[in-house]
Amino acid sequence: MSTLKIGIVEDEFIIAEHIANILIKLGYEVAEPAGSFAEAIEMIEDEKPDLLLIDIQVRGKRDGIDLAKKINEDYKIPFIFLTANADNATIERAKKVNPASYLIKPFTKDDLYAAIEICIHNSLLNKEVNIQSRDKAVSLSNAIFIKDGQLFNKVKYSEILYLESDHVYVNVHTSQKTYLVRSSLQDYLANFDSKQFFRIHRSYVINLEHVQSVNGEFVIVNNVSIPISKSFRDQLYAHLNLG
Repeated sequence: MSTLKIGIVEDEFIIAEHIANILIKLGYEVAEPAGSFAEAIEMIEDEKPDLLLIDIQVRGKRDGIDLAKKINEDYKIPFIFLTANADNATIERAKKVNPASYLIKPFTKDDLYAAIEICIHNSLLNKEVNIQSRDKAVSLSNAIFIKDGQLFNKVKYSEILYLESDHVYVNVHTSQKTYLVRSSLQDYLANFDSKQFFRIHRSYVINLEHVQSVNGEFVIVNNVSIPISKSFRDQLYAHLNLG
């Protein structure tokens, strides 16, 4: 599973570096900090963060709340306000753009960690509701429709090699193409026959039809080595009738 990438929008360099160091210690990946509306848009376009930490007061005429409006309109990325401003007027403006959280400076590492984890959890839940009518598509007896751009492509289960979790996405690997679906692996797995598609790792589900070789550490599918977690190894061996 890939590491959560977080973008920081903060015009005070020392503060931005301090926040970045906290995030790195917490195990997150950090995008290059931005100090203005324009820099933030460039960072979003270039680095595609999963979540943003936004100071309301940034350089330029457009502040962090203006940036949040733009994010809601064009990028749909969850964000948390980090600010020293707690006056009623600022809070009322902030409420209109629906931040995942609003942390007042100074905040602790634990405050920041809790806000980030709850933000991502709630964001994923909200997106999974939309997935039911958008990305999950329709399952048939021998195939599934997967959204690809403006089209829903019919993909036969027999063509799918393995599923790979990538935080809030699932990569559906076939011999011809890899599709990207916005969902948790656990929820997306509900579309598949458990007798054919078997989870061997928290981040991987394999199509048993395409297994070439197995040992105690990995499975080879279509010449790709996929790791086996210890917690899934015995179940896999029993499922394949391996001694």
